[in-house]
Amino acid sequence: MTQASLPLQKPATVRLRNPAFAWLGMVPFFLFAIAFLFLPSSSLFVGSFQNSEGGFTFDNLLGLSQPKILDSYWLSIRVSAVTAIGGGIFGFLLAYAVTLGGLPQWVRSAITTFSGVASNFAGVPLAYAFVAVLGRIGFVTGLLKDIFNIDIYEAGFNLYSFWGLSLTYMYFQFPLMVLVMAPALDGLKREWREACENLGATSFEYWRYVAMPILLPSLLGTMILLFGNAFGAYATALALTGGTLNLVTIQIGAQIRGDVLHNPGLGYALALGMVVIMAISIAAYTWLQRRTERWLR
Repeated sequence: MTQASLPLQKPATVRLRNPAFAWLGMVPFFLFAIAFLFLPSSSLFVGSFQNSEGGFTFDNLLGLSQPKILDSYWLSIRVSAVTAIGGGIFGFLLAYAVTLGGLPQWVRSAITTFSGVASNFAGVPLAYAFVAVLGRIGFVTGLLKDIFNIDIYEAGFNLYSFWGLSLTYMYFQFPLMVLVMAPALDGLKREWREACENLGATSFEYWRYVAMPILLPSLLGTMILLFGNAFGAYATALALTGGTLNLVTIQIGAQIRGDVLHNPGLGYALALGMVVIMAISIAAYTWLQRRTERWLR
């Protein structure tokens, strides 16, 4: 067959992507970010430097040095740190059990589904659920008293205290840890463990010298994420304690919408301080996640 008799082939056509159409899909995201992130943040920044007449002032930022305000920040940091560490440890162990512990697949599916639901179950419903379970006349409280003759409130437990609120926060903290750490544990390559075993390393040495150094940035980063998650919680604490705990989020609500402590400028300054702390937490989490991704690619 001669070259002239060969069928002519159409040249391959190259489809050019339309950048304008691609950017059109980003419009809803930008509108949402502007409406619910940038505009409120700008309003907080501007309101932090305004007095009741709308004039410029530094009094709101200077008011952050009041002992009660500093105590509210310290209490919120303590609650966030306790729940981040506790939720991080418990969540990591649970994530290890369902990923590398050799449990059946249906257990992992059940735990993952529960974690997805529980990590988003917060606010007023969560507070009422804990009151119904561990309140003074709660189900578990009555059960322990009737069957085992144990009164947890006489023993010192109080759901409406620091440790009671921390226990409530743990309900959505450790499932979030499971959701974030499970992919990181799945990213540990089998070849690394096999290489350690071939070199005579024990399981403890593998985790100490190989696995944990790789997972540590992700572990610490997720704990920072849990810290920020608890630091910004408001509805759960308000519904559970009725505002008796001096958390910074409750202080903001009291200053902006309260009848007694009504000082919107100070409330904006408090919120601006929270934004700074959250921004530092997010930056630290992003940096640690990038260090982990270099190993888990």
